[in-house]
Amino acid sequence: MKIQKKSKRLTNFKVLPFILFILLMVGIWFGRNVRAQLLNDDVIRHVASQYTHLSKWSSENQALPRSAENGRIRPIHRDFDWTAGFFPGSLWYLYELTEDEKWATDARGKQERIAEMRFFKGSHDLGFIFNNSYGHAYRLQSRPADLDVLLDAGNTLLGRFNSNVGAIQSWDIDSGWQSQRGWSFPVIIDNMMNLELLFRLSEWTSDSKYADVAVAHANTTMKHFFRNDYSSYHVVDFDPETGEPLAHQTAQGYSDDSSWARGQAWGLYGFTSVYAFTRDKKFLEQAERIADYYLNHIHIPEDNIPHWDLSLFPAADVPKDASAAAIVASALLQLDSFSSKDYKTKAEEIMTSLSSKKYMASKGENCNFLIKHCTGSIPHNEEIDVPLNYADYYFLEALYRLKNIQS
Repeated sequence: MKIQKKSKRLTNFKVLPFILFILLMVGIWFGRNVRAQLLNDDVIRHVASQYTHLSKWSSENQALPRSAENGRIRPIHRDFDWTAGFFPGSLWYLYELTEDEKWATDARGKQERIAEMRFFKGSHDLGFIFNNSYGHAYRLQSRPADLDVLLDAGNTLLGRFNSNVGAIQSWDIDSGWQSQRGWSFPVIIDNMMNLELLFRLSEWTSDSKYADVAVAHANTTMKHFFRNDYSSYHVVDFDPETGEPLAHQTAQGYSDDSSWARGQAWGLYGFTSVYAFTRDKKFLEQAERIADYYLNHIHIPEDNIPHWDLSLFPAADVPKDASAAAIVASALLQLDSFSSKDYKTKAEEIMTSLSSKKYMASKGENCNFLIKHCTGSIPHNEEIDVPLNYADYYFLEALYRLKNIQS
């Protein structure tokens, strides 16, 4: 009897590694299968078809698409618009996904329309605009003229840096609704997304001044924007003389103490990007903590597409924000390449949802944008349950990153 028990335990001991091996192989197969489904020719052809029509509209109207309103495409503001670089950037990613030269030519033609925005001194969004357009152009084709545009944008952005605060000012406070808030030196979590331009400029020019400002801004953000659970405030107002925080508030979230979904996404993406350039472990740990807060939040729905503010109970009448999901998916794929944790699996789950009929537009639908059910700003009653050009951009960026993983 004892011998039989010993034999049984021995058999179980031998079988267990085999079972684990099978489970591992199934997991690997499933991951590869998900990536294959997302990157198959039908998906890429559908994306290209939608953007062929969207690009035709852009050419005919001499405008860049931003969103849709009442069934019609809403263009970017011609003078300045923080979303201006996303459409050219999407075209650059289409070039990389399809290897069709026409998309590179199209991207270059479209980005020329925004070139003069590089001198606009009234916004922090120059990183958003130019890193995501001319930045791809220079990364892929290395034309000196593109670097000149990027340097102009970077130098304009540096003009908003305050060394007392250790941050780049986000909004001016002498006009518009910002002037009514009583702010002194407002900085928003979104501003983390402008740092990649500065890091790249230091790489491309060997001038550390750009990266120095980016690191200082990241340090200030890490110190003052995050609560104990690593959720983020949207706005922190600083004293420009002392650098001390004066208020922790929101402009686009439900309340000052809530967790605006896209704000959490900006923070995750931003700190992942900062680590990619600095390889300073504290930034990697910060990105992991933000990711873990977001992914484990009790209000993340089963389909992984968040409602516009994570603090709200997820109900049918609470608008979702697929743009936040696209940003998170792209960020997680980059974070996975640095972290010992598995973030790729969740990124693939998000991308599977975004590629489903519920969130991916059918042919000719959604004014030919890709992603449906996005939310711009509820407090401003603007762009609610519509397509947004930056949702498409980060979805395409995530596809590009999945392609790199597969290859």
